[in-house]
Amino acid sequence: MYDYDQSTAFLGEWGPFQQLIFFLLSASIIPNGFNGLSAVFLIDTPEHRCRVPASANLSLEWLNASIPLEKRGGRLVPQRCRRYSLEALANFSARNLVPGRDVNLSQVEQEKCLDGWEYSREPYLSTIVSEWDLVCENDWKAPLTTSSFFVGVLIGSFVSGQLSDRFGRKNVLFVTMGVQTGFSFLQIFSTSWEMFSILFLIGGIGQISNYVAAFVLGTEILGKSIRIIYCTFGVCIFYAFGYMLLPLCAYFIRDWRMLLVALTIPGLLYVPLWWFIPESPRWLLSQGRIKEAEDIIRKAARKNHVAAPDVIFDLIEVQDVTSQDQRSYSILDLLRTQNIRSITIMCVILWTVIAIGYFGLSLDTPNLHGDIYVNCFLSAVIEIPAYSISWLLLHYLPRRYSMAGVLFLGGCVLLFIQFVPPHLTMLSVTLVMIGKFGITASFSMVYVYTAELYPTVVRNMGVGASSMASRFGSILSPYFVYLGAYDRFLPYILMGSLTVLAGIVTLFLPESHGMPLPETIEQMLRVKGIKYKNASKSKRTLTAEEENSVIIKGTTF
Repeated sequence: MYDYDQSTAFLGEWGPFQQLIFFLLSASIIPNGFNGLSAVFLIDTPEHRCRVPASANLSLEWLNASIPLEKRGGRLVPQRCRRYSLEALANFSARNLVPGRDVNLSQVEQEKCLDGWEYSREPYLSTIVSEWDLVCENDWKAPLTTSSFFVGVLIGSFVSGQLSDRFGRKNVLFVTMGVQTGFSFLQIFSTSWEMFSILFLIGGIGQISNYVAAFVLGTEILGKSIRIIYCTFGVCIFYAFGYMLLPLCAYFIRDWRMLLVALTIPGLLYVPLWWFIPESPRWLLSQGRIKEAEDIIRKAARKNHVAAPDVIFDLIEVQDVTSQDQRSYSILDLLRTQNIRSITIMCVILWTVIAIGYFGLSLDTPNLHGDIYVNCFLSAVIEIPAYSISWLLLHYLPRRYSMAGVLFLGGCVLLFIQFVPPHLTMLSVTLVMIGKFGITASFSMVYVYTAELYPTVVRNMGVGASSMASRFGSILSPYFVYLGAYDRFLPYILMGSLTVLAGIVTLFLPESHGMPLPETIEQMLRVKGIKYKNASKSKRTLTAEEENSVIIKGTTF
């Protein structure tokens, strides 16, 4: 039987060729880190109050008293969306009455901000919120803008696999990197909120598509041992590095248009990588382009200073594998039996909740106590130990208890935040970062765990359906942050409760650590606590013909 890994074993696992591919593909993920969460600074809402025009002819005393006060964060501050009637105030001012002494302000009629708003210039010179007045009656547009980006991510998740299967991993990687960079640059010239949101959506399509293409390209080129490190560690660390660059850029560039310029320019630096990153030899073989695949492997052999055999891929064996009839499986097979149906439902819940927690906490950093730039940087830095710990847990401890443990950690500390005294602000921020640590670690682990639960014949569809559920979670996450305007602790209570629930759900999943990967639906590990009609759990060995008929269709993400 044809075996790609065996045919290319002469290259070794970690030569100069593999090191170059590992670094370049991981580096291509860096823009995803700062573009994916740029909404933290682009769409944040600065402090604002109703504008009182000079034409109102108010005295200084009445100008200072023109905005009603409200209690917010334990202190009296001007309201954001109401002002006293300017007609009434102009009358009081003309009669030389003194506010609070001659006039009871609580009895003065109020009105909306008919002349727009005044925005604080700290910490931002401008955001799209101050640009297009996305406040008060229009405050729903801010979270919708962020959600539009994640809608693009959802669409990109759906089409990126088909595109890379049809046109090749390398082509899709660079085209979608161009889409992400190009449409992010076009956002600079947005003349309306609607234009910005549509371009943001298209940028989301490019963002996830190049991530998927780089992920697949790396897994197909790198050897077995390096492949695991690349998927669970390399890609994640470079994503976190890009995330850390975001607050550094935003600290020095306080205008949203200029910040977008700084975030899109690095995309041009990736153009030369076209001449260093090859197409996937596996994909070329699947297309029958055997000579091109061999040319890439021979170049890799020269770079690794090893001799390549005269024949690397046997023409007859490759054609025999690619021409075999394959049994086709559909998305409905994820619901065919009670066992796989239960696993699918639990995985969908897990992925959705984890995505809500991860993106909700990431987008909520402007609302934390302290400096927004420091908090965002800490939110990015905490991902490094989270990915490192998750990698160790995956190697040495059971999946189920590891996943449940980090989810319980993240959820419980988020629930505890509401009990922290107001003056212990650093403790609140620390608890949020611990919660982000737990949820980020679970996000890194859930990919591997889900892939191990599903059999080969539907593994891509299973992970793909679960990943799709996480996109819906990311779309919902801005609205969890939005709820903080009504109750500061409500987002943490909801995200903490859902995360603890996800930890409980994890305990019902079967343990896959150290178990052989199932090939068929019948060989899947059983969910605990469910009675099955067929009590027999025996597994038969696949024949060579059946093994040849097994194929993974679609794309993981």
